[in-house]
Amino acid sequence: MTGDPIRHLPLEDLHQSAGARFGAFAGWSMPLTYPAGVMKEHLHTRDHAGLFDISHMKLILVSGPQAADLLDKACPLSARALAPSQSKYTFFLNEQAGILDDLIVTRLGDERFMVVANAGNAAEDIAHLQALAEGFETTVEPLDRVFLAIQGPEAATILAEAGLAPEDLLFMQGFEPRPGWFMSRSGYTGEDGFEIGLPEADARELLTKLLADERLMWIGLAARDSLRLEAGLCLHGQDITPETSPASAGLMWAIPKDIRGSGNFIGASALAKIVADSPSEKRVGLKPDGRQPVRAGVQLTDADGNTVGRVTSGGFGPSAGHPVAMGYVANELSKPGITVFADVRGTRIPVQIHSLPFTQHRYRKG
Repeated sequence: MTGDPIRHLPLEDLHQSAGARFGAFAGWSMPLTYPAGVMKEHLHTRDHAGLFDISHMKLILVSGPQAADLLDKACPLSARALAPSQSKYTFFLNEQAGILDDLIVTRLGDERFMVVANAGNAAEDIAHLQALAEGFETTVEPLDRVFLAIQGPEAATILAEAGLAPEDLLFMQGFEPRPGWFMSRSGYTGEDGFEIGLPEADARELLTKLLADERLMWIGLAARDSLRLEAGLCLHGQDITPETSPASAGLMWAIPKDIRGSGNFIGASALAKIVADSPSEKRVGLKPDGRQPVRAGVQLTDADGNTVGRVTSGGFGPSAGHPVAMGYVANELSKPGITVFADVRGTRIPVQIHSLPFTQHRYRKG
């Protein structure tokens, strides 16, 4: 018995021509690194601008008279309260308030919303929304688009010179600049940046202009991971899972206060109970002593060797200049400055609880 076949990006030929090294991720063959290497790709994004092919992620158009009602049921969200072009980070929760996926929802019009879903959960997310939609006057339409991210301090200038006008957008806003296109000022690096979904032919035309700019460099999945980890951003399936609630993950800021206790979303009662009882563990930043990274799956202990937590993501932070990690520890150990310990191949490494993010966010908010 074999698993599902590996899927390939529509622009795979461009990545091959750029010298990408590929690997499997979430059922897709993805560029992991390019000839510059992960360190240079990471730093180039921080200093200039990086170009990411994120076409493994999925754009889902939700439209109709009850589109907002559907989203309010599926997510801890007040979709009607979103202003035109406003984007909102949110979740699909299960009945136990576990995170099935984290998403960005953007209001495109009175009855039209764009949902951006993660690659590994895309099929389940679409099925989940379509099943819920049977009780609502609305349509759930997965879109076939190339999806690109341009991230870094020079991203706006590069896009403007390529014929787009991104300065009108602020962080967490999105719109449709052309028929069949979707563009938002958002990303997964902690830097100012944009995500653009568009038909393949349009994408190839846009990339011809973008790649002529020496300030822009293709960036692979490896640097995308180190960038998001420095920025303290969660990876679904590791840092947040269907067993993790927004409360223990430190993500309650994403849920409007007025619906935390009165919302009709799936998982509302379970989440209210978790908050009332206080979660037993909390997501934290972790800074290992020395230069040795600690990786996902490593258990954390106290000074007496008792297990007190776990690492969910870890690696080296090129901009931070030291190893960086995220994980969960018992609530009483979650204060920055407290030391716990990680066993890395038989070596006991002190790990300091660290505030998140490790590098300052540089979003364009105003």
